[in-house]
Amino acid sequence: MDVDAEDGRVYLPKHLREKFGDRFELVDRGDRLVLIPVDEDPLAALREEFRNVDASAEELKQGALDEALDEAGP
Repeated sequence: MDVDAEDGRVYLPKHLREKFGDRFELVDRGDRLVLIPVDEDPLAALREEFRNVDASAEELKQGALDEALDEAGP
């Protein structure tokens, strides 16, 4: 990976772009930055990811909240 500080750009090697695509969300985790690949069709990707999920939206929301609180720590 190459960073151009003047332009504020991050350049990924071809093998990473081929594996993950070329669209990413940059997330600030306080002590580090995380690149999260964004699907070309995010809505279709979500549908595919959750097609076999039996939980309700409220159950999924509560599970995500619980996980975030656990990750955040005391």
